[in-house]
Amino acid sequence: MTARRLVVEADGGSRGNPGVAGYGALVRDADGRLLAERAAPLGKASNNVAEYTGLIEGLRAVLDLDLAEGAQVDVRLDSKLVVEQMAGRWKIKHEDMRRLALQARHLVDDIRAAGGAVGFTWIPRAQNADADALSNDGMDGHTVRRDHLSTDRAGADDGNATAITSGTGPTAAAPAPAPVADDAPGTLFGDGRAPLADVLVSDETVPTLHGQTRLVLVRHGVTAFTEQHRMDGRGGADPELTATGTEQARAAATAVRELLGRSDPGPVSVLSSSLQRARQTGRLIADALGVDLEEDPDWDEQGFGDWDGRAVPVLAARYAADLALLRSDADYARPGGESRNALDARVGEALARAVARGGTVVVATHRIPLMSVLARLLDIPHDRAWSIATAPASLTAVEIWPDGGAQLAFVNDTHHLVPGTG
Repeated sequence: MTARRLVVEADGGSRGNPGVAGYGALVRDADGRLLAERAAPLGKASNNVAEYTGLIEGLRAVLDLDLAEGAQVDVRLDSKLVVEQMAGRWKIKHEDMRRLALQARHLVDDIRAAGGAVGFTWIPRAQNADADALSNDGMDGHTVRRDHLSTDRAGADDGNATAITSGTGPTAAAPAPAPVADDAPGTLFGDGRAPLADVLVSDETVPTLHGQTRLVLVRHGVTAFTEQHRMDGRGGADPELTATGTEQARAAATAVRELLGRSDPGPVSVLSSSLQRARQTGRLIADALGVDLEEDPDWDEQGFGDWDGRAVPVLAARYAADLALLRSDADYARPGGESRNALDARVGEALARAVARGGTVVVATHRIPLMSVLARLLDIPHDRAWSIATAPASLTAVEIWPDGGAQLAFVNDTHHLVPGTG
């Protein structure tokens, strides 16, 4: 008997992560004919929980339709995390994820017990549009269960499909959601920004790295200017680390080494800005990892021009309106200094170069370049990024996937610092 070939496409989403969540799944035969569709709301849940639920319901549909016997099932998802965890290559640390993965594996075992086989394939979001649309149905509050399998099980739709679709009223038809454009101009690391649907916030409690490219951003340790609350930008006095700053940087280097030791980091690069405090921090990290330090001046701090070296409390007292402009107006620059837009442009180029390296890239940099990356990642105005803490010698990590999607793994990790030094 020729093995039946089936494709399961699954997805899930959360508007808020965690937030209003739903899943979607469908089953096709080898010719692409639609055999089953599934979708439902999940209440408040994370993206990852929704994606796993979509996988589970897609596998369950194969079994419910009695298609498992001798079937070769290719499960396709645009979640690299779920694919790698189901393949056994990545560890599962979150309790909810472990529970759902176990359910999925039990369904895989049931298909195998019927003489079938199951494989997992990562696909770009653009190739998972139908499952994505179904998951949006779920997030919109609709439950969808449509079976298109003909009575002779040949896979052709005989026009007698079972369709149960519920929404705000009995058997209400689910409106077709407007899909997120996967081919929108630019990506997170190009001229534009990634759609928010591509930006996932990790719910891991222990810092880990999984993406194809792992970017670890380390703010430098303190200098005398940091301790005195003085403006310290590109083109200024360029102070070195204090004894405390050196201790912080050394602790950050140890933390980076331990972080990379939790998984295969791939090729490792260490970069720093051209400013002395970042170079010193980067040197300690590079030495801890046994690699060379490379400088990229595009990771430098913003230039503050005639305000460089001035104490922030004094500026706040005398030039409150101008200081507010520096924070809120992306085109504002001090004489001899640099605007936020100018900084964002060069940091964006540095970010793209770092990501293109692949593997793990550690960057020793500064407060405002860190804010620039986070504002780009989270698609928030630059003035709101001031609300994100990035302490001296803190670690922030971003994971980048082959399709250009990104995950903010953690921000402002200071567990390695002695209390009072962060």
